[in-house]
Amino acid sequence: METFSYVANAHGNYLDSLYQAYKQDPQSVDTSWQRFFEGFEFALQYHSNGMASTDTESVLSSKELNVYQLIHAYRSRGHLKAKTNPIRERKDRRAILELEYFNLSEEDLDKEFNIGAEIGIGRAKLRDIIAALQKIYTSSIGFEYMYIREPEILKWFKEKIEYESIHFNPDIEYKKRILQKLNEAVVFENFLHTKYLGQKRFSLEGGETTIPALDAIINRLADLDAKEIIIGMAHRGRLNVLANIMGKTYEQIFSEFEGAVIPDSTMGDGDVKYHMGFASQIKTPSGKEVNLRLAPNPSHLEAVDPVVEGYARAQIDEEFFDKKYVVPVLIHGDAAIAGQGIVYEVVQMSQLEGFTTGGTIHFVINNQVGFTTDFDDARSSIYCTDVAKIIDAPVLHVNGDDPEAVVFCAQIAAEFRQKFHRDIFIDMVCYRRHGHNETDEPKFTQPKLYNLIAKHPNPREVYIEKLKQQGSLDAKLAEQMEEEFKKLLNDRFNEVKQKPLPYTYLQLEKDWMKLRKATEQDFEQSPETGVSPEVVEKVGKALCTVPEGFKPLKQIKKLLADREQMFFKDKVLDWASAELLAYGSILLEEKIVRITGQDVRRGTFSHRHAVLYDSQTNEPYFSLNHITPDQKQHLRIYNSLLSEYGVLGFEFGYSMANPNALVIWEAQFGDFANGAQVMIDQFISATESKWQQMNGVVMLLPHGYEGQGPEHSSARLERFLQLCAELNMVVCNITKAANFFHVLRRQLAWDFRKPLVIMTPKSLLRRQEVASPIEDFIQGRFLEVLDDPYADPKKVKTVLLCSGKIALDLQAYQHEHEREDVAIVRLEQLYPFPHKQLEAVLAKYPKAQLRWVQEEPRNMGAYTYIITNYKPMEGITRKASASPATGYYKVHLKEQQEIVEKAFAPLK
Repeated sequence: METFSYVANAHGNYLDSLYQAYKQDPQSVDTSWQRFFEGFEFALQYHSNGMASTDTESVLSSKELNVYQLIHAYRSRGHLKAKTNPIRERKDRRAILELEYFNLSEEDLDKEFNIGAEIGIGRAKLRDIIAALQKIYTSSIGFEYMYIREPEILKWFKEKIEYESIHFNPDIEYKKRILQKLNEAVVFENFLHTKYLGQKRFSLEGGETTIPALDAIINRLADLDAKEIIIGMAHRGRLNVLANIMGKTYEQIFSEFEGAVIPDSTMGDGDVKYHMGFASQIKTPSGKEVNLRLAPNPSHLEAVDPVVEGYARAQIDEEFFDKKYVVPVLIHGDAAIAGQGIVYEVVQMSQLEGFTTGGTIHFVINNQVGFTTDFDDARSSIYCTDVAKIIDAPVLHVNGDDPEAVVFCAQIAAEFRQKFHRDIFIDMVCYRRHGHNETDEPKFTQPKLYNLIAKHPNPREVYIEKLKQQGSLDAKLAEQMEEEFKKLLNDRFNEVKQKPLPYTYLQLEKDWMKLRKATEQDFEQSPETGVSPEVVEKVGKALCTVPEGFKPLKQIKKLLADREQMFFKDKVLDWASAELLAYGSILLEEKIVRITGQDVRRGTFSHRHAVLYDSQTNEPYFSLNHITPDQKQHLRIYNSLLSEYGVLGFEFGYSMANPNALVIWEAQFGDFANGAQVMIDQFISATESKWQQMNGVVMLLPHGYEGQGPEHSSARLERFLQLCAELNMVVCNITKAANFFHVLRRQLAWDFRKPLVIMTPKSLLRRQEVASPIEDFIQGRFLEVLDDPYADPKKVKTVLLCSGKIALDLQAYQHEHEREDVAIVRLEQLYPFPHKQLEAVLAKYPKAQLRWVQEEPRNMGAYTYIITNYKPMEGITRKASASPATGYYKVHLKEQQEIVEKAFAPLK
């Protein structure tokens, strides 16, 4: 249909001349016009009942074409005139639906046109065609869908709109359910507003139809086989959703308002009541059981979006094995969905192999104001949902004061998601009765709007009036339902006990329950993480072998030969081989290994080559998927879109769901992690403290000063160390291949989980000094501190404490100048700080003076952290700087040489 998108704007006389030419010789017009005229004549020949027309006047005239243009215009632009705003007149968006634009006039209104068959009403008067179009396209729902480029999806959606929407009329029991959910939403907000006057709750008032909408989405999804629905939303209406959708007991909600919840010091600090997550299990009216999960979310409004998607993907991969069983639902605010770039990242991820979750239902609570900002100042696009168009996702704009229309949209969204496994958006236009929070005065900034809102009945009152007019519901029943619910709330407030909803734990949740919280003693020595010689041999063989007929590039042939040399002859593994051995060994333990990042299959520095490509067919070969014939787990490694924030959030969510998965995100350069700082600050570093959830996500951040400039040198080690407290995560700067192998295996060997941040090398990847003998992989553990095998303890006067690449620069100088009087001690793990391990090494040098050496500027790197958390000592660093590194290579070399020479200079 994209081919015909220009038809609505084409001139009638031009169309007529084209058609006359087509009738004389179909080949005389462009192929696209041939298809158009064929389809048009078919629509005229066969009415909506499928019977052939007997009307001898069924010929295509310019007037018929004009009416077709009008129909197409309503389909394409009718949403611009739809009555979706419950509070004020819509802004004129120039829908261009007037008759004169289509060479039609009032004189044509009583003429009959065969093209009425196109919208299912057969031959009809123009005024009846227009009335049908207005009912379909300019009532309470504005349908945006004509940009969809897949014919079968467009056809399905058009049929839903042009038939089902105008015939949607729920039976009396469903109308009662809608009213019941509205009652719950409205009276709950009123009750809280009365009992807790002045407390922030970010009420749903004005948007209460969200509750029957979510109820409809969940019930329809359950009927269509969904087993788990994962919801992400910010704070607006969150308490209402917790109470009336998730089934969180009112006692819990009220006690939190009363401040009666005693913080559990063993689980950190928690967060405010409208940020926390929740899980429950409900039974739908049709008797289906479905798990609901509301993800925790900070005030960074859309930050939860990729977390929900990652969590859903983990559930699909390991718990349910089919996208139809797990559905993400993201609830947005209009200002946030338009203003937050993370939404674009998540939408772009939606159809990618490594990140698809089978489609997300996006529900926008569009209250037309962001804090105090009018929508005219909040976006350049017409709609807050225009991001949907980049993936051809349909958008249903709907009036929040028409609950039945909203419920229709909810059901269509559920059906669309389950049928096509694509994203769909519902933009529910409503209002915000109070200010940003209940203590805010909105009339300061929107006096005219809030004068209208003050006089406007709530959605429940509007719906009751509509039902009365229909004769569907008498006033007594409405009043009775309201009184019953008020009594229920009062009972809850008066501590009449409410039975919590049951919840059946999923297997992955049971796996989490087997874990425990970490203690300081856990970090005094790492667990044994070696593997058997048989595992090394199996993985090594897989890494050296390609299938028959596979034609690798010349460089890859050399790589395979080098791998074979390392594993089976030299028996010394470099960084990449050690890394791949770690992944292979974990896969053989039937645990998931998932790695994402912008270049992870090859590796930014061409070191990993986890996936090989045939030089002639470009077919990929995953070496680690062929370790054994009966291998149950396969390497899940995906090159990601050019995103840090979204992808890291996705991996955090994935790791949140599955404790038995090694989940890794690798930055192209560690510097680029600053693009994901919100995720690091709000989720990763505070996952136990704020959200009471463990997480084992791994961040690989290439770090090291090599003259590549300020954007390709520093992963900002200092920022991670500043976030460290309460054993919240592990921060390492590793320089040995075997240590890298063991630290990755340690992630799943522990009986607790911690986020792991690793400053990985760049130039060191291929240096012999980082390689390790195979026996270090067969036995041993991660070593938090590495001693100096070269220095003579009896001669040592100075110990250079350092971490990362600088250690090898120092080592090169030490060997060249035969400085046995200076020991180089490497901290491979910086947090939790290895006090016990470091003291054991330093005991060999009782009279030595300590110096801290780093290549980062003095105000960066680990220097401040070391002198604060260990002990004061002289620091050999670059000068304090606003920028991480120089962009001039010769300056870099000079600075680096000065650091090394100062480190070995005589003591003062």
